[in-house]
Amino acid sequence: MANIKSQIKRNRTNEEARLRNKAAKSAVRTAIKRVKVAVEAKDLAKAESEVLVAFKLIDKSVSDGIQHKNTGARQKSELQRLINSLK
Repeated sequence: MANIKSQIKRNRTNEEARLRNKAAKSAVRTAIKRVKVAVEAKDLAKAESEVLVAFKLIDKSVSDGIQHKNTGARQKSELQRLINSLK
C-alpha cells in the first residue's frame, strides 16, 4: 500500500480508468457480437443498423486511446466484410 499522498491518488485514478476502459471494451465486443448474430440470421436490415452502432463505439474507443487504431480498423473491416457477404 502506498504511503505517499500523490501515489494514493494515482492508484485511485488508475483503478477508475481501468474500470472505465474495461466497460468500453466490453461494449465494443457486445456490439460486434450483435452484428455477427444478425449476419448469421441473414437479417440485413438489423445487421446494417447494428454495424452503425458498432462503428461508433469502435471509433470512440480508438479516439479515447482504449484501443489501437489498427485494432479498430481491423474490427470495422471484418464487420463490413460480413455485411457485404449478405448483399
